[in-house]
Amino acid sequence: MDEFSYSQQLIEVLSQLDALTNWEERPRGGMRVNLDPIADLMLRLGEPHKRFQSIHVAGTKGKSSTCALLEAALMKGNIRIGRYTSPHVDHICERISISGHPVPELDLANAITAALAALRAARTAGTSAKDATWFDILTASAFLLFQKYNVEWAIVETGLGGRLDSTNIVASDVQVITNVELEHTEVLGSTRSQIAFEKAGIIKQGSHVITPLSGTDEAGRVIEARAKELGATLTRSAPGATILERNKNAARQVLKAVNLLNGNIGDWLLDDDTAASTKLPGRLEFCTAEVNGTMVPVVFDGAHVPFNLAAVLADIEGKISAQPCVAVVAIAIDKDADGLLRVLLDRNVQAIFTTANSRSRSSQDLHDLAKRIGLRSSTAENPGSAYLAALHQASEQRGWVLVTGSLYLVSLVHQFA
Repeated sequence: MDEFSYSQQLIEVLSQLDALTNWEERPRGGMRVNLDPIADLMLRLGEPHKRFQSIHVAGTKGKSSTCALLEAALMKGNIRIGRYTSPHVDHICERISISGHPVPELDLANAITAALAALRAARTAGTSAKDATWFDILTASAFLLFQKYNVEWAIVETGLGGRLDSTNIVASDVQVITNVELEHTEVLGSTRSQIAFEKAGIIKQGSHVITPLSGTDEAGRVIEARAKELGATLTRSAPGATILERNKNAARQVLKAVNLLNGNIGDWLLDDDTAASTKLPGRLEFCTAEVNGTMVPVVFDGAHVPFNLAAVLADIEGKISAQPCVAVVAIAIDKDADGLLRVLLDRNVQAIFTTANSRSRSSQDLHDLAKRIGLRSSTAENPGSAYLAALHQASEQRGWVLVTGSLYLVSLVHQFA
């Protein structure tokens, strides 16, 4: 599905939703500082977030993939599962799934309509939900749908940070913090310790916490201290040699924790076949494109922090023999552009810079930065032009194409793939 296949009813509802503040598409320095709007929304909607048990997933990268692994494993254990992740790549219904399937458009439209009605009532009454954002409404809609479908466990991914994220309204039984790196520093803080404090804000009293971060790591120490303060059981998962292994190790520890709460669940549910079945758009997504009779390998991955881009390139090395790599790149203004470009330089990648949305750093700025560090690069007016240029360049050089730096860029380029 893509955005042009939306039903008329969903289009009309989304036009109302899009009138609200959407922090996914604008600079985030002015984001709100409390959960009062989502709490008021939940109260007005009958507290649907209290109708299921939940696993809350935070971290700089790997959240959506970990959620997908957990969903597949728990479905194998015959548990009714709901999953809420963000952002979407091709269709907004990707964000909310029931037992492995995106929610039907009509159901999503009805849920958003109900949440918007609660917003209007709050505006009339002058209560906190009057300030609800785009993400608040969509989060409320997800919980309404989980209630509608009688899910037993919900897997909920944070949108940004954790402590003040709308999703933190859930009283989760298990929390996962996949990793902590510098991101959204204008909101979360300028050090890994400060960012870890925000992500550790999802930890609940007496819950189970899983993270691969060690006690010698500055972010790991913050998470450990918060878990101890709340009497939560902290389990450290093995880091893993690849991205998939790291996520699988964390997910398997979550399954052990769920078994303590639910019974008949365990890490055996996440075998290699189950893990291999969990493919998400824009996360190590492999395909090919034909250019003048030549098949060019293409990889989509929205890696937006240096350590994850390095891990993505390391994972791909063993799967693609073609060389060199031509990368189509867009980077948000709040990301570590210098760090990301240095990863590309270390791997001898050629970059074509473009922009994905209003939060993207200009392609010329990235090109100038690339010149300063010695990275070969060029610019393209829009993502489609950048992608086509990359395909032709890779075809001439018998190389491959990587689309990276932003899931929003992946979404746009998908239309041309």
